[in-house]
Amino acid sequence: MFKKGEKVQQEFGGQVMKVIGFEPDLIENVVTEWEDEVGTIVKGKFMESQLLPAEDNLDK
Repeated sequence: MFKKGEKVQQEFGGQVMKVIGFEPDLIENVVTEWEDEVGTIVKGKFMESQLLPAEDNLDK
């Protein structure tokens, strides 16, 4: 189980995201946010099994 504030990424993706919350009643229950290449804050929901802890050196 991930914790709020933890850095995560998808198994086959390079985007580092921050866990900002959880929605326990949904299948895609991990809520994340990240900044895209033009500076827009983007939010997304993922299943916990789709995410891995991110390496610190991948973060901006």
